[in-house]
Amino acid sequence: AERELSIVKQIALGSIRNKLIFILPAALLLNHFLPALLPIILMVGGTYLAFEGAEKVWHKLSGNKPAVEKGPEAEKKIVSGAIRTDLILSAEIMVIALATVSHQGFWSQLESLVVVAFVITILVYGVVAMLVRMDDVGLQLAQRDHSGVQALGRGLVTAMPKVLATISVVGTIAMLWVGGHILMVNL
Repeated sequence: AERELSIVKQIALGSIRNKLIFILPAALLLNHFLPALLPIILMVGGTYLAFEGAEKVWHKLSGNKPAVEKGPEAEKKIVSGAIRTDLILSAEIMVIALATVSHQGFWSQLESLVVVAFVITILVYGVVAMLVRMDDVGLQLAQRDHSGVQALGRGLVTAMPKVLATISVVGTIAMLWVGGHILMVNL
């Protein structure tokens, strides 16, 4: 539990690095020199999202659960895997954002994409950080003197596994929906 925020921070930093160092320059260059390639990149990303979503559904239906590893090496795998998935999602977000400002000049596009990169990263990983620590907040509230606050704390602790499971299902549906939508629109 004490490593949760560190892991979220590592992934968020990897995400912002992906957006600013790799995706932003590539998207701007492609938009300027090969704009017809952007829908193809969106389709590749959409295919990846649909595949990831389908893989999650398959694992759920087949009962095959990956083994849970622990320790520093497992943590590195989790972080690198999350950053890799984030790269695809971030590329999709940045290309979609670029499409909305593609009629503007280069500097305006650059400024817009930098803002999108930071806002999306802070928003997404801020919410993730809050969610992974919500059970700790609940535990602290459950240890307070006031019975109403204690009940709220126990409710948070009890609810968090269900909330996280629901988010997992919603996230899988979102991957399938977004990936499929991107493919359908660009075909």
